[in-house]
Amino acid sequence: MKTQYYTASSLNGFLADEHNSLDWLFQFGEGEGTDLEEFMGAVGAIAMGSTTYEWMLDYLANPSPSGALPAWPYEQPVWVFTTRALRAVPGADIRFVKGDVRPIHTDMVAAAGGKNVWVVGGGELVGQFHDHGLLEEIIVTFAPVVLAGGAPLLPRRIVTPPLKLLSTKTFGGIFVSVKYEVQR
Repeated sequence: MKTQYYTASSLNGFLADEHNSLDWLFQFGEGEGTDLEEFMGAVGAIAMGSTTYEWMLDYLANPSPSGALPAWPYEQPVWVFTTRALRAVPGADIRFVKGDVRPIHTDMVAAAGGKNVWVVGGGELVGQFHDHGLLEEIIVTFAPVVLAGGAPLLPRRIVTPPLKLLSTKTFGGIFVSVKYEVQR
């Protein structure tokens, strides 16, 4: 079991553009040609910040070309870290929490049942997991685009000890994925 940050980024380190949009990423499809499905098979619990959650709600409110609304994509329990009241998704296992990530991480590990904990984002939430020594891996899939600004990949300095490179992969001649171990 590992606590992992798995995300996509622009080449210059932004998760979303200055309008909180992922259109720059969706021009390549929605995870096709990556290891997202394999990664999700090993995930037992998910953490996300309120901005990521609200983005998900907005995304789910947009019909597909067939006119159908997308369903909540996660079967795993999701902990949403927020200080505000947010609307729930009917039928989804979503738990709204606030405060220190450490006791909540303990609950997440128990719920994950031996599978991994995925910290979706955003970067500030991931930084809190890192600050408390809970983050074990960072997996970033870089897209061949450069953004002028937006949400940073991880607003923390991780210098000493540096991250340890575990692997690199390419997908479809478009994406490069790097996996790092967070060293202590």
